[in-house]
Amino acid sequence: MSKGIWVFVEQTQGNIRPASLEVLSQGAKLAAEKGEDLAAVILGTGIGQLASQAGLYGADKVYIADDAKLESYTTGAYTSALAQLIKENGPALVLFADTAIGKDLAPRTAQRLSTGLASDCTGLESDPATYVTFMRPVYSGEVIARVGNLSADPIMATIRPKTFEAVETPKTPEVINVAVTIDPADLRAILKEAIKASSDRIDLTEAAIVVSGGRGVKGKEGFAVLEELADVLGAAVGSSRAAVEEGWTEHSQQVGQTGKMVAPTLYIACGISGAMQHLAGMQGSKFIVGINKDPEANIFAVADYGIVGDLFEIVPLLKDECKKLLA
Repeated sequence: MSKGIWVFVEQTQGNIRPASLEVLSQGAKLAAEKGEDLAAVILGTGIGQLASQAGLYGADKVYIADDAKLESYTTGAYTSALAQLIKENGPALVLFADTAIGKDLAPRTAQRLSTGLASDCTGLESDPATYVTFMRPVYSGEVIARVGNLSADPIMATIRPKTFEAVETPKTPEVINVAVTIDPADLRAILKEAIKASSDRIDLTEAAIVVSGGRGVKGKEGFAVLEELADVLGAAVGSSRAAVEEGWTEHSQQVGQTGKMVAPTLYIACGISGAMQHLAGMQGSKFIVGINKDPEANIFAVADYGIVGDLFEIVPLLKDECKKLLA
């Protein structure tokens, strides 16, 4: 007997992360189709106020595990707590956002429960044969695989950020405060301090607009031109692997197979040739603009708009025009 759909909810600084709101919203839609309850699961300390926010995006129930050992995310403690809750309540389906935490927590929890995991999914639909079918890109996005597993107990998946919109469907959820017992063996690592990065820019995977640079930016100083455009647009700044290997940007900014998968509304690729590994990381973008001096660059094969020219001339012009439009 199915016991509903669960969404693991990430929270930071007193708010639910946008990627989790997107998964909650889609989970609510699926739960409505199946006539089942949607439950949000929130771990941490001092998190009771987040129940109403989860309800705003369709949660019928909110499980709150408030424990000092869960104050900051650590792999062992969160895996122990979440696996315990799933075993005790037996949901049919557990969804995660495919964030850094989701990528770490979901497979470890699946292993603890001896079940499978569909990772980095870009679609899901109700399926009477397998309960739910997931769509996930394979072969650098050249093929979309349809994945379903009726024997999994529970069915588990991570959903790529920006795949779905976060749509409000307000409910007054039932709040269930739960106690968890964390195995001391799972506390191999304890977070003593978290030092915030100096940049206040939005995370790449959650950004609606990304301005990204490659080898054509020519150096660390060249990224300042992209950052000025990003500041005007309220965008995140990304990069190709080549720029990271040259030491011009941090790995946290890398988009691609060995970096982050992004799916913004607008992706502006500046001085990026369009290698397959990079395209695999940004092909989920809804609208792509390519800027490159080489008219034969691969980026133009996927771009909705292509601009052939020197990015150091074009990007400042774009910045100025965007300033006028947004004034």
